[in-house]
Amino acid sequence: MDKLLWMRCFVRAVETGSFSVVAREMQIGQPNVSRHIASLEKSLGTRLLHRSTRHMVATPEGQRYYAQARHALDIISQAESDAHGEQDPHGLLRVACPESVGSELIIAALPRFLDRYPHVDVELRLGDEYIDLVAEGVDIAIRGGTLKDSALRARRVGTSERICVASDAYLQKHGLPGQPEDLLRHQCIIYTLLAGGSGAWPFKNGPVPVSGRTRLNNLDGIRRAVLQGLGVGYLPSWMIARELRTGELRALLTDHATAPSPLNVLYSADRLLPQRAGVFIEFITKVFADTPGLNGTSLV
Repeated sequence: MDKLLWMRCFVRAVETGSFSVVAREMQIGQPNVSRHIASLEKSLGTRLLHRSTRHMVATPEGQRYYAQARHALDIISQAESDAHGEQDPHGLLRVACPESVGSELIIAALPRFLDRYPHVDVELRLGDEYIDLVAEGVDIAIRGGTLKDSALRARRVGTSERICVASDAYLQKHGLPGQPEDLLRHQCIIYTLLAGGSGAWPFKNGPVPVSGRTRLNNLDGIRRAVLQGLGVGYLPSWMIARELRTGELRALLTDHATAPSPLNVLYSADRLLPQRAGVFIEFITKVFADTPGLNGTSLV
């Protein structure tokens, strides 16, 4: 009888809402997941989940058991980490981060991290969309802005400076905006994941609603669109450091820019932070500290 396995199956079933997801994660097959949870319910003498063809929800007893089981599994994970020794983090670390940060900063630094911690594996999930850390089984996420979800904790690892930019080709054709309100007459490239895709850009004296014919859900796509002369972009300065230096892009309205926003590592407030996550956070904090535009050093 492996009650620990049953417990892990149940906890992840509650977190993901899917037996099939648990089966893929644990590589044991969906019938086995169902059987393990049924065995757990039988051993406890109570129903933990209400299941139908479309829905799965925890019973009141299941909700109480989940909270205690989740805590117990975290303690076991921490005990295993401690047994390996403080200087020997181990296990699989799942990290979610914006595609730009992951592709251009973290992947470039990853060989040094893996060399330093040979028993840690890293799974990066690149994307600009916000995700449910618990449901996705993610240990930590890197996100910009102010934390609004009370179920998460945040640790600041940098600050992100955002600026308006355009190419000389675009500015020669459409003119140079002197005030944020001038953007109302310009083609602005809209980042659909910023403030729900509302198209309002923040400035020192308040947001300005902007519009344009090009809309993208990816910051690197916006960078490329600006380079092609499609319009004015609003981008993290560290992403376009080379283009600013070479003159391919020109910073606009810098006297009206807002203060840099925090760049945070987020993790569940109800979970113990694994040791492997702790050393990774320390590592990327140093990476960001060496990156102008993320370390409080302005590029404009």
